[in-house]
Amino acid sequence: LIVYATIFWLIGGFILAIGIYAEVESFVFTDPLFTVALQFLYMLALCLILELASGILALIFRRQTEDLLNKNIRKGMVNYYDDLDFKNIMDFVQKTFKCCGGTDFTDWQVNMYHNCSAPGPLACAVPYTCCLSKPSEVVNTMCGHKALEKERLENIDVIYTRGCTNAVFIWFMDDYKIMAGLLLGILVPQVRLMLSSEEGSDCLHKSF
Repeated sequence: LIVYATIFWLIGGFILAIGIYAEVESFVFTDPLFTVALQFLYMLALCLILELASGILALIFRRQTEDLLNKNIRKGMVNYYDDLDFKNIMDFVQKTFKCCGGTDFTDWQVNMYHNCSAPGPLACAVPYTCCLSKPSEVVNTMCGHKALEKERLENIDVIYTRGCTNAVFIWFMDDYKIMAGLLLGILVPQVRLMLSSEEGSDCLHKSF
């Protein structure tokens, strides 16, 4: 989902750049400009349709998508300390999206070190990247100590209790709405640009 959202952001930025260029050139009413504006409009409409379609599909298959992501996240959490690539990604996601685990913070029970039956200081704890923190504070790596023994409401002032799958999905849907709004905002002026270009072209032909 993050990859798809990033791709659409890049497409949106590219389209915005073209839109600005087209607006500048719109003061010259020529047939070639009208053709370019028309082609641009078609491309813009296609991108908008793809953006809206991706959002609709994400909504339709939300449960299946969440289940698949949660399953894969839990698999990675099992080897959290052995797979440094996954660890770095999971830490980044938890800090960036202010979340913990896949479904929720209790997913950390699947890790042999964090499981409540395990020996050692990490038993029943969650990684420090799950903890609420401020930029100016010194990181307390044991801030999630015994969090898995507590209920959600007891942890709400200490760690992020929502799952990362849901957090990322919400971010994606918010991003999708922003992109759809941005594309619509660009589309409307370009329709007016195309119509103005056509009128200007007709005037030039009549004058000659």
